[in-house]
Amino acid sequence: MIQVANGQIYQSLCPNTPLPKPRMAAVRSLHDPTNTSSSVLDTGALVLYFPAPKTVTGEDVLELHVHGGPAIVKSVLAAISRLDRTDRAGLVRYAEPGEFTRRAFMNNRLALPQVEALGETLAADTEQQRRLAVRGSTDTLARRYESWRHRLLYARGELEALIDFAEDQDFEESSEQLIASVADQLRALRAQIALHVQNASKGELLRSGIRIALLGAPNAGKSSLLNRVVGKEAAIVSTEEGTTRDIVDVGVDLGGWFCKLGDMAGIRSAGDGAVVIGAVEKEGIRRARARALESDVVIVVVSLEYGAGAGADGEPPRLSVEPEVASAVNDCAHAGKCLLVAFNKCDRLPERVDGRLRHELAEAAASLFPAIPTSRVFAISCQDALAESSADPGGIQTFLRGLITAFEEIASPSGVDNDQDGKYDVSYWEDSLGVTHRQSSSLQRCLAHITDFLAQTDTAHPDHAEGDEAAAGVDIVTAAEHLRAAADALAKITGKGESGDVEDVLGVVFEKFCVGK
Repeated sequence: MIQVANGQIYQSLCPNTPLPKPRMAAVRSLHDPTNTSSSVLDTGALVLYFPAPKTVTGEDVLELHVHGGPAIVKSVLAAISRLDRTDRAGLVRYAEPGEFTRRAFMNNRLALPQVEALGETLAADTEQQRRLAVRGSTDTLARRYESWRHRLLYARGELEALIDFAEDQDFEESSEQLIASVADQLRALRAQIALHVQNASKGELLRSGIRIALLGAPNAGKSSLLNRVVGKEAAIVSTEEGTTRDIVDVGVDLGGWFCKLGDMAGIRSAGDGAVVIGAVEKEGIRRARARALESDVVIVVVSLEYGAGAGADGEPPRLSVEPEVASAVNDCAHAGKCLLVAFNKCDRLPERVDGRLRHELAEAAASLFPAIPTSRVFAISCQDALAESSADPGGIQTFLRGLITAFEEIASPSGVDNDQDGKYDVSYWEDSLGVTHRQSSSLQRCLAHITDFLAQTDTAHPDHAEGDEAAAGVDIVTAAEHLRAAADALAKITGKGESGDVEDVLGVVFEKFCVGK
């Protein structure tokens, strides 16, 4: 499909044929007006004409759906480019990257947040990324930002009226009442913006992928679990401890969620000196602990190992937990990471006492890792997962369902507490998941200016001055400047207003698009 932002080109390519009815496809033969001996380019092209202003760009748009052979496409493009030299259709040139989308923005057909969502739609690989992009393709966020900006401008206008007309005019409210009223409005606005910034980081999990770390002792089955989840031999598996020395990252789509799984070196301690840990393994352990603290989700893999007397009296297997692993898990818990436990090699459990032992192992895991709820403790067997003897061999599918449930919990949007009026429903906060990194940065700057404003004008706290003392202690000029800067930060998000570097912002957004969009 060839898209042309110039309806006049039609008469050059399709001479002596009427223009198709708007938004209705018509079959036409395309001709090269500069070649009289062999002018036919395509005998059966579908042509659609979209007159302004109700088009994607707000301008006249001509679409040529030609046969997809590369020679035909090249010949039609070459004929169009030669029209410039014949002066039949004015200036003709190839579109720059993102030019059609930029024209749609300049003609108010798309808001800047919608433009960013369009880019994410083109790049979406998973179901969650698609949902996030589609939700952002509406003008909901743009209208919300504009509403906030107008509230800030209105509040600024009230303050500047005090500066310019306080001595000449009588206001319905006193100065201190007006300042207190503006401060109350901005406290509510600050709470909303703060939640949008918080939800932006959750939306980034959907956009860029959830980072998952597999944490455990050597030979606990981390690499085997990675391979079962990914469905291929992504990591080397061996009975020899310490096979994995560096971090192995694998991207995978789990139930529509893009994840980055990291298989890491096993964590262990030298203990009484019987185990010698070399310099390479020490570095691998250090990187493993650091990666776990950088991850969004940490899966603690604990293996079931036989005791020394297992061969003699049938002693059941028990959880094998290295002190270094327990220490790393505690560090992750203190850092607020989402933790799950998978005790592996449960194929070693005797069937006749399987239920009792599973219950005891779950209790043991709860005592070892009190920060992890029992709903996030799973029994798996990477060995049994190789055999398709049941609907859920090795318990891997149950584990994956629990993992996806954890994804839903950490990526669910935050909202206002005690919303008794029901002003903000779930969809309102779900929209905030679509806030991009660029938008979040501007929201944070806006939040900082509002906080500076409230630091000057907040009179609600008992420790602050009240009445005339409060008004006397407020620098109205500085307070109004904070509101101007806050509104300016929002203007950078929408591309509207009088922000000095809005044009620079537009360049950053549109340069990410491919040619033809």
